[in-house]
Amino acid sequence: MGFFDRLSRLVRANANAAVSSMEDPVKILDQSVADMQADLVKLRQAVAMAIASQKRLRNQAEQAEAQSKTWYERAELALKKGEEDLAREALSRRKTFQETATALSGQVQGQDAQVETLKKSLVALEGKIAEARTKKDMLKARAQAAQAQQQLQSAVGNLGTNTAMAAFERMEDKVEALEAQSQASAELAGADLESQFAALEGGSDVDEELANLRQSLAGGPEAVALPAGDTPAVQPVKVSEVDADLEELKKSIDKL
Repeated sequence: MGFFDRLSRLVRANANAAVSSMEDPVKILDQSVADMQADLVKLRQAVAMAIASQKRLRNQAEQAEAQSKTWYERAELALKKGEEDLAREALSRRKTFQETATALSGQVQGQDAQVETLKKSLVALEGKIAEARTKKDMLKARAQAAQAQQQLQSAVGNLGTNTAMAAFERMEDKVEALEAQSQASAELAGADLESQFAALEGGSDVDEELANLRQSLAGGPEAVALPAGDTPAVQPVKVSEVDADLEELKKSIDKL
């Protein structure tokens, strides 16, 4: 196999592949029906022309036959009148028209057969076009359904790598992260509030204890009495001795 043969085959193969890939079934179906309709119009014109030719030939054959009959009658008349030469000339004319009528009759028969064939072809083409139109609608619906299914499958297959879907998923993750941060901040704020109230509650206990202590000290300038009991008597505590402890207690409370 020569180089140019291989190159020619390769070019034709690529061209056929390119044409096949560009073919739209819906458009091709419409165009095919349109082409058949154009062929139908041409065939109808051909049938009309054949029928017109048929009628013209038949009229010519009938006229030639009529002329043949007329000249035969004239030949009879001339012969009756004793005009033999005139009768011979009439018979000569009659023969010419008779031959013409015979030839035209043969043409008429041939034209009749041709017209009949064209009529059958016209009926068959009309039937095929009607069938093609019915199938065209069905095939177009099937082609459109197949294309829609293919597009759907392609869209589903590209969901993982689709930019819009990826962006949507990123935003979903971001919203979830923001919600988690907000929840953590709320928990931290609640814990801090609890600690503040706990400090306040603790401070109230200390203040109450300090008030009780002051009240007990205000009971007498000399000493603070201890609770009675079975314990041995001890020396009373002077107020001046408690002041130093009180100051240290205040400092410790202020540090809280």
